[in-house]
Amino acid sequence: MSLSDYDFLFKIIVIGDSGVGKSSVLLRFTKIRSVEIDNKKVKLQIWDTAGQERFRTLTRSFYKGSKGVIVVYDITDRSSFGNIKGWLEEIEKFCNSNVCKMIIGNKCDCEDERQVKAEEGEELAKKFGVQFLETSAKTNCNVDKSFLQLARTIKNNTPKQETKITKSGKEIKNSGSSENELC
Repeated sequence: MSLSDYDFLFKIIVIGDSGVGKSSVLLRFTKIRSVEIDNKKVKLQIWDTAGQERFRTLTRSFYKGSKGVIVVYDITDRSSFGNIKGWLEEIEKFCNSNVCKMIIGNKCDCEDERQVKAEEGEELAKKFGVQFLETSAKTNCNVDKSFLQLARTIKNNTPKQETKITKSGKEIKNSGSSENELC
């Protein structure tokens, strides 16, 4: 797909503790995918931490330009759920206040090993004012839905004049407002 074939380009990053299934979720959806939302072609660039989270070496450059962030925890690992608040704080530190966020409870196919109830995930998401879904990368349950739901939210929160893509792939902003600045 050439650069002129889409109306919006959204960078979405996927973060969370090591071993929660971020890469598996991402592989189910694909790293670069184009979707149609409200008759607009939207290209999603999805970034994975590639294991960097184990060393807490994620830097501002990883977050830079993000329009959306998915924070993943493992429903069979209570400690990964307990660390969500820290990941959300990191988003606040490195991203602008307009970034769209979603919490995903992954591995919902492992009901017998569940340590975190779906209601707990919903409550936490509500507390922080973010979206929530449970997924299973193994069975592909809600994986597409999570990315598409977040992409729709980003598109609906993106001012029409905010971002255009040049043929060289650079983003240009038509508005001088600092509120429209990317992360």
